[in-house]
Amino acid sequence: MTIMEQETQPGFANIGLLLGANAVLGTALPMMIVLGGLAGLSLAPTESIATLPTSVSTLAGLFAAAPFSLFMGRYGRQAGFVLGAVFAAAGGAAGLWAMVQSSFVLLLAGHFLLGAALACFQFFRFAAAEVVPDRWRSVAISLMLTSGLVAALVGPKVFALTQDALLPIPFAGAYGAIIGLAVFGVLPLLFLRGMEAPPVGAAGEAARSSVLTVLRRRPVALAIFAGAISQGVMVLLMVPTPIVMIGCGFDATTGAQVVGWHVVAMFAPSFVTGFLIKRFGASAIVYLGLALLAVAALIGASGLTLGHFYVSLIILGVGWNFGFIGATSMLTDALAPKERAAVQGINDTAIALASALAAFASGAIVAGFGWVVLTLASLPIVVATAVALLWSGRVSKAHG
Repeated sequence: MTIMEQETQPGFANIGLLLGANAVLGTALPMMIVLGGLAGLSLAPTESIATLPTSVSTLAGLFAAAPFSLFMGRYGRQAGFVLGAVFAAAGGAAGLWAMVQSSFVLLLAGHFLLGAALACFQFFRFAAAEVVPDRWRSVAISLMLTSGLVAALVGPKVFALTQDALLPIPFAGAYGAIIGLAVFGVLPLLFLRGMEAPPVGAAGEAARSSVLTVLRRRPVALAIFAGAISQGVMVLLMVPTPIVMIGCGFDATTGAQVVGWHVVAMFAPSFVTGFLIKRFGASAIVYLGLALLAVAALIGASGLTLGHFYVSLIILGVGWNFGFIGATSMLTDALAPKERAAVQGINDTAIALASALAAFASGAIVAGFGWVVLTLASLPIVVATAVALLWSGRVSKAHG
């Protein structure tokens, strides 16, 4: 074994441990989405606020992303993910007790904790990039997103198996299962090596660096912008799809199947996205992702048949994958180690903000103007992002 192999072997071992932990902990995401609506409906004082638990969990990401990132910058990734698992377990416990006590307020508190935990787990992709050699960063980020596919497939099954486990209290078993997932997901984290707290000197240097100066750097700003736009456009088109389909005469089961295939399309390409970035560069893959988002919007606007919904949402998922992973890779390459904690937190806060704005806006646009207007409204956003990236690339080459 060469010296280089000896140096990189622990990093690749860490990738396996991070993948395992992320897959288990991330399984709580689809469970939380389902529980937010169903448990909310059973406890909400009025039906109009039944989805408030899901909205609260989304809002939690806005408040939690930056603090979790700064915590990891001070105490290390390992400690940060363990803390995230503690939040998940606490959220599951609060949700379970809310069902026992029939308390809607306690349910909201539980979903806020769960939303904060899931914001923490988003940093697994950055952790993966930090434990491998630079040339493998994009592959590590991409592979980390494959755990989302595992969660999307396993989460609904865990929910189905556990939702009635503590009858006559509905859904309490599913919240209990989230506690179990949090505990089980911590185990791989305990075996991580080389991800402890950074040296005190590095932390002090990071504190002295100007975050605003870093954010003004063109590659950093564009990476954050591209990631937020990819997320925002995906949410804008995905969220109202089941409602639009029901309005077109399809049943709820068919709408769920379309969204299910969309989720598969979001994560399945992750097996190859990193290698494509390694071969063609992150910017090229972001361009491709934006182009696919535009194609998805055009297909969605061109008809209201089942085929249109399926094809549009599947292409939308692939476009998000390329845009999101490509932007993450761009950001990782643009940051020095001392800059990561603060800027990665800002990046994920921007992504959470884009998600929240798009989720709220989508319903209002569909209700006021219709599905076709919503899909076409996303096109100028995508085109502007692509033009900004292209212009930035030309400016960089001119100055280079």
